Amino acid sequence: MFFVGCDVGSLTAKVVIMDEERIVAWELQQVGTSPGDAAEAVLAAALSKAGLARNQIDCGVGTGYGKAWIPFVQRTESEITCHAKGVRWQIPLARTVIDIGGQDAKAVRLDADGKVVRYIYNDKCASGTGRFLEVMAEAMEVNLADMGTLGCKSTCKIPISNQCVIFAETEVVSLINEGREIPDIINGLHHALAGRVASLARSIGVEQTVVMSGGVAKNQGVFQALAERLDLPMQAVEAFDPQLSGAVGAALLAKNNYELGITN
Repeated sequence: MFFVGCDVGSLTAKVVIMDEERIVAWELQQVGTSPGDAAEAVLAAALSKAGLARNQIDCGVGTGYGKAWIPFVQRTESEITCHAKGVRWQIPLARTVIDIGGQDAKAVRLDADGKVVRYIYNDKCASGTGRFLEVMAEAMEVNLADMGTLGCKSTCKIPISNQCVIFAETEVVSLINEGREIPDIINGLHHALAGRVASLARSIGVEQTVVMSGGVAKNQGVFQALAERLDLPMQAVEAFDPQLSGAVGAALLAKNNYELGITN
């Protein structure tokens, strides 16, 4: 039996195909202008990798910003539920999940059994999201994917005082014009973002083990800055791409639904 979880976010679409025990294939692509088309594209790619036909999928669950446009799932679930379940499956001791995506950030606290106790979203302001780093990368003319490595080369701490993306961008341009080193500016940006997200997480109570997922988890500079701001050790979801946690959780829920006879 095979189960599919699809997470269509604002920037990327992710799909995971599982059998009864493990992940057999996954795919991640940019969304583009149509969430439904993006979902179809990642499913087709994952099916090809797994050597499966579409009619071999027994049950599917969708989640994310574009979940209403996923055409091949029987049910949809909240991002909170899916991310919590996906992370917990990969790291069984997880008690706090911090997910930073392209357009939002969320913190979720779990009990000892993995059930969601409290959660909080930041989907109104870009300052605690991947979009913050994207705008700053453009302002500094550096590759977004290189920011983690560059920030770790910093030798001087530069505080970024502005939380607003627009004002922070102006501050970054001023620092560049002053001749400040790019790695130092990037490190300051990492700490600014981490401070925002740490405040978000502390508002619901942070318990160990703390796990970071989402696209920004690939940025080692933000990961380290967040651990420093929380003053706690953290773990990253490393077995698969950290952006897949929501899709993993959705696939697990699809399996649960099938076992319960919920297939529509």
